[in-house]
Amino acid sequence: MKNKMVFIDVLPSPKGVALAIMEACGRDDATMDSVASVIQTDPALAARLFQLANSAHAGRPVGTIQEVVLRLGFSVVRQLALSFSLVDQYQNGSCRAFDYPGFWSHSLLMALACRELGGLLRVAAPDELFVCGLLARIGRLALATIFPREYAELLTLPNAADTLLERERLRLHVDHSELTTVIMTDCSVTTALREAISYHEAPETSGFTEGSPSWRLVQLFYHAKCLADLGQASEEERHDKISELMLSSRKLGLETNEMGNLADRVFAQWREWAALLKMPAVSMPPFATIAAAVSRFEEVGDLPAQLRVLLVEDETTSRLLVASLLKQVLGRPVYCAVNGKEALALALETKPQIVVTDWLMPVMNGIEFCRALRATEWGQSIYVIMLTVVEMENGIEEAFEAGVDDYMPKPVNIPAMKAKMRAALRYTKVLEALAQDRAQLKQLAAELAISNRRLEQLALTDLLTGVPNRRAGMDALSQAWFAADRSGQPLSAMMIDVDHFKTINDNHGHGMGDRVLKEVANAIQTTARRDDSICRLGGEEFLVLCHNTQLGTALQIAERLRKTVDELKYENDGTKIQINVSIGVACKEPGMDNAEALVSAADNALYTAKHLGRNRSCSITQGQVHCMAGKQPS
Repeated sequence: MKNKMVFIDVLPSPKGVALAIMEACGRDDATMDSVASVIQTDPALAARLFQLANSAHAGRPVGTIQEVVLRLGFSVVRQLALSFSLVDQYQNGSCRAFDYPGFWSHSLLMALACRELGGLLRVAAPDELFVCGLLARIGRLALATIFPREYAELLTLPNAADTLLERERLRLHVDHSELTTVIMTDCSVTTALREAISYHEAPETSGFTEGSPSWRLVQLFYHAKCLADLGQASEEERHDKISELMLSSRKLGLETNEMGNLADRVFAQWREWAALLKMPAVSMPPFATIAAAVSRFEEVGDLPAQLRVLLVEDETTSRLLVASLLKQVLGRPVYCAVNGKEALALALETKPQIVVTDWLMPVMNGIEFCRALRATEWGQSIYVIMLTVVEMENGIEEAFEAGVDDYMPKPVNIPAMKAKMRAALRYTKVLEALAQDRAQLKQLAAELAISNRRLEQLALTDLLTGVPNRRAGMDALSQAWFAADRSGQPLSAMMIDVDHFKTINDNHGHGMGDRVLKEVANAIQTTARRDDSICRLGGEEFLVLCHNTQLGTALQIAERLRKTVDELKYENDGTKIQINVSIGVACKEPGMDNAEALVSAADNALYTAKHLGRNRSCSITQGQVHCMAGKQPS
């Protein structure tokens, strides 16, 4: 088989405008205008970027491509250009068994779910999570493109115990998870996000510590996958899918109402985006309706809590007699199989709590069947009764070592069967009670996790304005400083102070002062970019951290914020109140020893802005003052 590195040259890759955008974003001298001019040559791509920049942002809608690039950032624009290029190029292909439209529809639904979860859980930038969701299964498309015939054969194999990843490695010597990592690396997706994506199909194998940032990212992607699976499931399949989704939501600390509202938002966005990208998408009923339908199914269906008994007997007459006897004892029919091999497949499908099996059977006898059951995780708890016409004295040790719980001589009589079933039923009831206890403990743990998460959030939130408080801001500053140190990326800070705030309090009362602070905080939130960090330091001062942002760009953002606040006007008892802010901007420089030095530099620039007349944005570099000012109130 070819070395894996040979595949890189034939992996799905961007073309045309998307390739030009990726190259433009990657240049050291890249500017918003140069990247925007390339984007404008592709109206369809520009429309999609506008849609993404505006659809989940509470602030002022962007009106130009330059604003789109500023809001999303070069890295996300580059990733989105690649992703949307792949969507357009691979709407169909030569792999007959690969569902290209269904693949992209699932990917889009997962991308939207990732973005919504990112906004709710705040573990990564929502727009970056959107890209990750869109590319999470791109390795499957890569295999369908590189090996169209072989992959079609692999996809059409009958269902077996092995996973798709295992089949891919066995037949193609590479799996879709590896190729997904290669493509996401080429797309400049961060290592933390790539690692989380590589485990999202089997989060239990990640090995990450529960509750850690990496663990939460894996769970986020898994939850988004579960939501996408639910969106593409038939009504008959929704029972299992919604159960997986509910369990995943508990691990993330999401309440049922939160999860339902999120699902409804994602499904609505899915239909809108599917029309934009020419993908199939079904109209989903409200999440509450789906959950209610599943509950009605559980009330009349074959619940795991209900008794399921499997009878394995090759001789027809004996099978009919024992099945009739079991039905008489239990008051319900039983599943039947004629040999151990057939019974193993049926047990995998029905998950019985009790198995009654003959010893001597063709193909696979009762001892071999029992060993096969006990080799599975779900088969460990099944109660197994062996039927035999031979003396058990010589074989009893072998039978119990194989996992048999009890045995009965043939022919079977009613009193003996009733006695054995009573013992088996007591055993299953104990297991059911244990399962209920475990479920209650999980529920209690999930509720405790939600309470702890809310208490932690309250401890880090400014109660008046709703933005992060000083403690949260200092934590964010420390993390941002060390991240910038490791990566070498720029870091800018803005110190913001409300002009003449004491005068507002003195002349109009502290109630009006509180209202002004809330409005300024809201203006900062709506004007700042998605990955900027905001906090209220205290009084009328706020701090904004601009990650991976040069001083010039940060000064433009500060000026946009100043103008937004400048437009806020109030009246109190017939007196007009004009609100303005002064902003000091600084960027991490080689001479700065620590994060406090960065804040101090921004504070000095703020002092200069105040000294020069207020209502302006200022920065100081190499002793030179750079200011942008608004019109001063008369």
